[in-house]
Amino acid sequence: MAPFDLAPIDCDLHPALPGCQALLPYLEPHWREVITGRGLDDLDLALYPRGAPLTARPDWRPEKGLAGGTLEALRAQALEPFGTGIAICNPLFGAPALHNADMAAALCRAANDWMAAEWLDREPRLRAGILVPVEAPDLAVEEIERRAGDRRFVQVLLFGAAETLFGRRVNWPIYAAAERHGMPIAIHAGSAGRHAPTALGWPTYLIEDHVTFAQTFQSQLLSMIGEGVFTKYPGLRVVLLESGFGWVPNFLWRGVKMWRAMRKEIPWVDRSPAAIFREHVRISVQPGDAPEDPAELEALLEMIGCDDLLLFATDWPHWRFDGTDALPPGLPARLHPRVLRENALATYPRLRESLQ
Repeated sequence: MAPFDLAPIDCDLHPALPGCQALLPYLEPHWREVITGRGLDDLDLALYPRGAPLTARPDWRPEKGLAGGTLEALRAQALEPFGTGIAICNPLFGAPALHNADMAAALCRAANDWMAAEWLDREPRLRAGILVPVEAPDLAVEEIERRAGDRRFVQVLLFGAAETLFGRRVNWPIYAAAERHGMPIAIHAGSAGRHAPTALGWPTYLIEDHVTFAQTFQSQLLSMIGEGVFTKYPGLRVVLLESGFGWVPNFLWRGVKMWRAMRKEIPWVDRSPAAIFREHVRISVQPGDAPEDPAELEALLEMIGCDDLLLFATDWPHWRFDGTDALPPGLPARLHPRVLRENALATYPRLRESLQ
């Protein structure tokens, strides 16, 4: 069976939001006046500068306009070539990074309404994450509750680096709301710019930012496990987007080793971090940072010990692969159905509903 005969579920696509000016029709009059008066427009995350090669594949970059900027491009480049049945859109819009929590909340609301009107209403295969102002958990919960009734929104979208570690109790209302509505928390590569992405300060080059971001994902996971998020919210699932997965075996080995030595400090973590990870965490396959040799990749997956871990994603329009080779080279054929479709259906309750 050819892999793409399985009607894949693409868990990470990035329609390009042109800027704050495109959100004016979706903003309240006060915020339209503020945005217009201040000339505020481009809030793209700096992790993907629009001119950087990594930001868009050459064949996915239009002669004019933004890569990922039209529904027609999404259909032609990301849906049809892969035979995609369902695709989850995650706009990398920097509203959550604003220090003004009220403005951040207003722009998140507008971005979600823009996504619904401009993309979801026009293409039945599309779903989306709810963009929330994570630095103001009360406002984030308001936005989750506001949008939860639209079943096309299937997860809560957070960027990886924020003001605090995600395990801190100040963030727990967000997880309570997500669990209540059957939505995973999706943590995507990105930053509010509050802290340096490395333990030793700010990097100089974009490559440093991208490579060291795996440390951010590990820090957030360890925080959520160690501070008891998954004990408090046993139904919660976390999806890591653009994190890679080659780092997972060492993370689990060290986490389990330290937990065995220090578990009395955190008695609410009543089972090993590896067991918690395997039950609650899923990871998109792009960018693929696994060995290309099938035997080596099989060994890595065996060390992780979870056939349910990986979710198919093209990361459109970012340049992660060429053609339709979106699956990691050497991925065992036995895992193709799981990675392409079954794992996503098990992770996202709202996707299962749409197929019934």
